[in-house]
Parts: sequence; C-alpha cells; structure tokens
Amino acid sequence: MRDVPRVVWLLAAGSFANMMVAYTFVYLVLYLNGPRGLGVAQAGLIAGIGGAGLVAGNFTGGWFGDRYGHRRTLVTAAATSGAGLIALPVLPTAALLVVLPVAQYAAGAVRASNSALVAVSVPEGARRQGYAVMRFAANAGFTLGPPIGALIAARFSYGWLFVADGAGTLFFAAYAARILPARGAARRTAAGPGGPRLWTELRARPAVLVLLAAIVVTDTVYRQQYSTLPVFLADHGFGTAFYGALLAVNGGVILCLEIPATLALRRAAPLRIIGAGLVLVGLGYTALCLGATTGTAIALLLLLTFGEILYKTPATAYVADHAPAGMQGRFQSLYAGASTTGTVLAPPLGTLLYAAAPALLWPLCAALAAAAGVIVLLAQRFPAPLKEPVARTPQVPPVAADSERAQA
Repeated sequence: MRDVPRVVWLLAAGSFANMMVAYTFVYLVLYLNGPRGLGVAQAGLIAGIGGAGLVAGNFTGGWFGDRYGHRRTLVTAAATSGAGLIALPVLPTAALLVVLPVAQYAAGAVRASNSALVAVSVPEGARRQGYAVMRFAANAGFTLGPPIGALIAARFSYGWLFVADGAGTLFFAAYAARILPARGAARRTAAGPGGPRLWTELRARPAVLVLLAAIVVTDTVYRQQYSTLPVFLADHGFGTAFYGALLAVNGGVILCLEIPATLALRRAAPLRIIGAGLVLVGLGYTALCLGATTGTAIALLLLLTFGEILYKTPATAYVADHAPAGMQGRFQSLYAGASTTGTVLAPPLGTLLYAAAPALLWPLCAALAAAAGVIVLLAQRFPAPLKEPVARTPQVPPVAADSERAQA
C-alpha cells in the first residue's frame, strides 16, 4: 500500500464524503414512480435517459482530461453536476429529460478523470491497490448513504435527497480544486480524442476488447439491483428500509474484504479473477429464481458483492496496465463507459421485461452474467497485449494537477 501516492488518498477522502450523499440514483426509479406519479416503464425510461448522459460522460471524460487537464475537467464537471442535482426537485417532469442527462454527463466525466489519475499516478503492478483504495472510500460512503437516504425520504421527502447529493457534489468540486494544484496547461495529444489510433491500439489488445464487451453485459445485469430489484421487492411486501439495508450489506462486506482480497490476489492472473467474479454475479441472480424472501434477497446481495470484489478493481487495473503510452485517459474512459452502460440499459430493459414476463427476468440475468464470465476466462488464450511504457511524472502533485477525479 506504500506505492499508493498521496493524491490518491486525498481523492479517496473526498470521494468518501461525496458518496455519503450520492444516493439519488438508487432511489430515482422509486421517486419517479412514487412522488412524480409516473408508471414503472416511464420511470425506467427517464432513468435510462439520465443514465445515457452518465455513460457519455464516462466515455468522454478521460479524453477531455488528456487534452485539457484532468483537474480542470474534474472541477468543472463536479460543479455542473451538483448544480443540476439541486435543481431537479423543483423542475417539471419534462425538464428532467434535459437536466438529468446533463447532470449525469458531468458526473460521468468526473468519474473517468478520477480513474485516469490513479492510472498515471500509480506504477504498474500496484494499480489494483490504488483502485482498491478509491473503491474502499467510495463504498464506505455508500454503506452509510442508502440508509440515510431512506430516512430522509421517509421523514422529509425524496426531493431532499437531490438537494443533499447536489450540495455534496459542489463541496467535492471545491475540495478537488484545493487539493489538486493547477500546474499549467495540459498537453494536447496529437491523436485527438479518438480516431484511427485508438481503434488500432484496441485491435492490438483483443483481450481488452473482450473484457469491455463482457463488462457491458454484466453491468446491465448487475445494475438491476438499483432499478428492477426495488420494484420486485416492493411488489412482494418489502419496504424501502429493507432495500436500503440490503445495499448497506453490500457496502459493508466490500469494506471488510475488498482491500484484503486485492492484496491476497494481487499476483494472480487478472482475467481469471475477473471471469470468476462475473460468474458469481450470475449465480447471485439465481437466488431470486427461488422466490422473494429475506434469505434469497440477502443471498443475492452477498453473491453480487463477492463477484464485485473479484472483478471491478482488477478489471480497472487491467485496462490501465495495458493502455499505450499517452492514452491512459482514453482507455480509462472506455472502461468507465463500459462499466456504467447498465445505467442506460438496465432500467428500461429490466422494467419492460419485468412488466411483460416477470418470471423470465432473473433467470436471464443469471445466464447473461455467467456467459460473460466464461468468455473472459477464455480470453486468457489471446496473445498478451503489446507492452508500452506509460508516461509517468515522478512527482505526484504536477500529475495530479492535470489529472483526475472521483466516483467509484
């Protein structure tokens, strides 16, 4: 853990504070289906549109950071996201179709920049530890967040959830501006934000392409716990407090096990660990095939949590370790986008399938995630990606200045 630089610990502290109030996406479908009076399918559609903004921000945030500086990207995006979230409760429903995706786009840009900062600040071989620190802090905040959010929604209103989240994001923007010193303009990359070179580098790394595709599928399955699962539990008599407690179990187990597991497995083959984690996600959803009970809900969350511990941190580090020189931001954006695609696909696809054929949803989720895991395991047979040294500034503060930001 000594290889994790100071800037990562500082960003992790800010991420902890921010994630304590970053729970609106968890209750978004319930908010739209409840106080806003929308149907389940409509609520899922609006949540999906907001998720589209988040995914777009993840896909492009690293590119902006490579060209204009990750510090600048982080501060601007966090301020934009916070202002949009604060305004959401007073906006008419139609305006949500514009403001929600903009706020989510900014949040995605912040997340991608943060991942790129870890990639360029931590040497290869220690990146799993760096990402584990960031995820530990974010999940520590998220462990406290959903139960607090449930209490706020029950005692006051869902609108206050958005106000708290927005204020916390604005605070994070100010905090990041202070801890990440401005050190001059970022260098522009000759290749631009994408283009032929990016595709050429990806084709030279077939295992990375397979991993990104598998993450898209699994993330769509994984995020059913934030969209269709609360509706499923409510339909079977479970309240919001129970759902919030389930999410706290997820965060609590990660807090206890993720860093020890990362250290214990740091020398293990990454694709083997990632594939096993995706299979565990699939096994988790098989529990719901047995019915909606307290036991099956807890089994689902525990298996999802163990799968998340195995695949999320190693997958992020794997993409960082195999990024070519000067393209860390863009490669991290690709992974960040893939790992949040479920925010777009999960709500509309899950709620539509649940409304049409509820008995089919959970078996299909289990099969898709398990298949993605098997494909990643088979990807170990591909030739090793080309090894190129990643440019890295020896002193952390200058790197931090033109680098990145936040959420796990």
